[in-house]
Amino acid sequence: MTIPAGLRRTVLRAQRDTGFLAAGVLPHLALVPVWSWAATTTARTGNWLLTVSVSAALVLLGTPVLTAVQRARYRVLMGVDVPRLALTAPERRTWASTARWLAATRPWRKIGYHLVLGPLLALLELLVLAVAAAGLAGAVAYAWAWALPAGIRHDWFGYLVQLPACTAAGLLLLCALPWTARAVARAESRLALGLLGPSRAQRLQARVDQLAVSRTDLIEAVDAERRRIERDLHDGTQQRLVSLAVNLGLAIATRPDLPSDAREVITRAHLDAKEAIAELNDLVRGLHPAVLEDRGLDAALSGLAARTPLPVRLRVDLEERMAPTVESVAYFVISEALTNATKHAGAMQAEVIVRQVGEVLRVRVTDDGLGGADATGTGLTGLAKRVGSLDGAFHVSSPVGGPTTITAELPCAR
Repeated sequence: MTIPAGLRRTVLRAQRDTGFLAAGVLPHLALVPVWSWAATTTARTGNWLLTVSVSAALVLLGTPVLTAVQRARYRVLMGVDVPRLALTAPERRTWASTARWLAATRPWRKIGYHLVLGPLLALLELLVLAVAAAGLAGAVAYAWAWALPAGIRHDWFGYLVQLPACTAAGLLLLCALPWTARAVARAESRLALGLLGPSRAQRLQARVDQLAVSRTDLIEAVDAERRRIERDLHDGTQQRLVSLAVNLGLAIATRPDLPSDAREVITRAHLDAKEAIAELNDLVRGLHPAVLEDRGLDAALSGLAARTPLPVRLRVDLEERMAPTVESVAYFVISEALTNATKHAGAMQAEVIVRQVGEVLRVRVTDDGLGGADATGTGLTGLAKRVGSLDGAFHVSSPVGGPTTITAELPCAR
């Protein structure tokens, strides 16, 4: 006879849920002897201080063990992972640090689960197990009643009336068992996730920390890819353009017998190659200048100020080198700000101030141009996004008529 797939799944699920509930009775009742002993001893001797101290110590010692047992029970029997709260104890034990650690871990939730809620859940589990036992006994009443002598069978059960009623009641209880056991198991899983695992706020904080780490890794990966592109351009494309320019220059210098039309074409190609080399140098320098990686932000900004067409007053006050991503974003902001001041603002001079204040790197670029910069434009919005990728702050002040001040604050704590 083939058992329908739906019935087979229901039976297997009922078996799993019932086994899960049966495995929880003893752990849920583990602390009952502790508080019952404390209550009886206190009532008999009146020495409540000693009994409360001993029972509290036993509860505190038993709670982590019982929590680990419950986590294993949920994981193995139900496939529910009750996560741990990843918090380390403070290195320096003080009353304030211990209070903060207790407030973060909230051990009273676990104590309340095992001490108060555990016995109530054990009663529910025993009730479900009793329903399962009664249903199984009633369903097989006919089978085990026939094993008794006829006289006993008629005297005990009233064979024609009570035995069929017992069988029908047993079958009804077995039919209700899958849903009953499932409801209790789900209720226990939700309570365990809420009391034995981290709270909703702690889970959100852990998720935020994970996303922050992922974002940092992504920024570092993008920065490494940018450096790879710069290296490939410098070592590959740029060298080919230089070789092309040299060959064209040699052709002009060593072939005086070239026709004028051919010489003009080669000369124009030579000039285009040199312009392409210059543009490529600017592009590579804008991506990630080598001096920024070798000598730091101060040296890179000095070179940038020297190459800028307008006079730039530079002041850099750094206690130590920043992280590579912070240096890259700060350099990019200053470079773009000076480029905008030169090309669009019509400025006559600019001032760049970079200083470290605690764990924040403050960058300010001021020019005496026409002002009226649109903070929602593509360029400034791109700068704001680059700064925002490091949880920094970006501000633009550009009234009509000037001056324009661009300020960026970047967290630089390692």
